[in-house]
Formats: sequence, structure tokens, C-alpha cells
Amino acid sequence: ILTNATAQPGDVLVLTKPIGTGILATAAKRGHLGERETATLISSMTTLNAVASRAAVALGLRCATDVTGFGLLGHASHVARASNVTLRIEFARIPLLPGTREALAARDTTGGAARNAAYLEPLVDYGRTSPDDRALLVDPQTSGGLLVAVPPSALAEYLARVSGAVAIGTVEARGPHAILVS
Repeated sequence: ILTNATAQPGDVLVLTKPIGTGILATAAKRGHLGERETATLISSMTTLNAVASRAAVALGLRCATDVTGFGLLGHASHVARASNVTLRIEFARIPLLPGTREALAARDTTGGAARNAAYLEPLVDYGRTSPDDRALLVDPQTSGGLLVAVPPSALAEYLARVSGAVAIGTVEARGPHAILVS
């Protein structure tokens, strides 16, 4: 069983799919999304997390959460609080679906993103991230990937088993914030 309550300091945070589905779906509804971006969006949302979750179980990993309506940071905050740790996320490592930044520039955001941002404000130290980068981190996802805490000894094998998975941060001892973005 994978739970959100067993992340340990030293674990590596792995994201199994790019983010941006909320912004892109909003852009598509408004007629602002090209055919290629729409096809990539649909492909991402219809790709299940079966491979990623089975690989985690097969390797004996213990901590994962799906990334859905609360956005990447919302679900990360649940892991941090349930595991009594702080998650450090390196923004530059987070993969985005094609067209996400352009749709964000056109202000194709959701009401859910604003609610997520308000909820997360006291829990996150955003460092030097821009307002647009923050919007990406709180974007509600539809059929997003998994955020998995992977012990360093299993990292290479997990990344080899899960196509597109990317290490985006680390788990640290609990500090004043649930999440640190650098």
C-alpha cells in the first residue's frame, strides 16, 4: 500500500507526468489551444498511473499521492503534513505540458487555482518564484501523475521503469514550512 504519510528525510521526490492540465483544459474550452497542444493534453489525461504505481509497489516504495484538483503543491502539502516533513521542490525541474506557459500568459486559469493558492499561502515558502510560476504550481490537474517519495537507493530503477518520470525535489526534516520552492 502506498500512503501519503511515510515520506522520509532523504527521499527524492519524483513526478511522473508533466503539469498544466487545468490551464490547458481552460484554454481549450475558450478556443485558445492549438491542435497539437490539445492532442498532447488529451494523451496526458488519458494515460493512467498504472505503470507508475505498479513500479512503486514492485520496488517496495512506501509514499505516493496522485496530483489532481489541489494541484502539485496542494497534494505535496498533504504529504508533508501527514509525514511530518518538509518538501523541497526545485521549480526548474518540473515538466510542463506544451503550451502551458502560453495559455497562462493568456490568463486561461481556473477558479480552483485561486482557491488552491489561498489555502497554500501559509504552508509554502515560494522563494524567488514569479507569480506565473506560482500559478503553475497550484493549477488543478485532471488525471495528473503521481508524486512519489523514492529512497535514493531505488531512484535509478524507478526512473528507468516509469517513462517521463522526473526527480523534482527532496524530502527534508520538518521545518517552519511544509514546502520550500527553490
